[in-house]
Amino acid sequence: MKIQKSSEDYLETMLMMQERNGFIRSVDVAEHLGVTKPSVSYATKRLRENGYITMDSDGLISLTPSGLEIAERMYERHKMLTAFLIHIGVNEATAREDACKIEHDISAETFEAICRHAKRRPVIE
Repeated sequence: MKIQKSSEDYLETMLMMQERNGFIRSVDVAEHLGVTKPSVSYATKRLRENGYITMDSDGLISLTPSGLEIAERMYERHKMLTAFLIHIGVNEATAREDACKIEHDISAETFEAICRHAKRRPVIE
C-alpha cells in the first residue's frame, strides 16, 4: 500500500519525538510540523485506521511495527540526505529542508547509490 507523503512526515516526526522525549504527544507533533492540533487529530485518526499507530487512554501515541518501519526508513533517508547535501556544500538549514522534500520522492535505487557513494567518502556518517 502506498502511503501519503504527509503520513510519512507524521510517522517520522513521531519517531523523532519518541527518541527525543521518550514519548509521543500530539501537541509536540503539531509544534514540530508547524500544523494545528486539529490537523494532527485528523492525521492520527487516519494513521490509527491504517494500523500505523495506537493511542492510549492518556492520548500518548505509539508506533506499531509497520508505522515504525516507515518512520525509520524516512528518518534514515532524511539524516543521510541531509549529511550528503551538507557535504557537497549546501548550508545546514537548506540541506535539512531539501532533504525533507527529497526523501519522499527519491527511488530506492538512487538512495542506495547515494549511500554507496557516501560510504566511499568518510566525511559522511
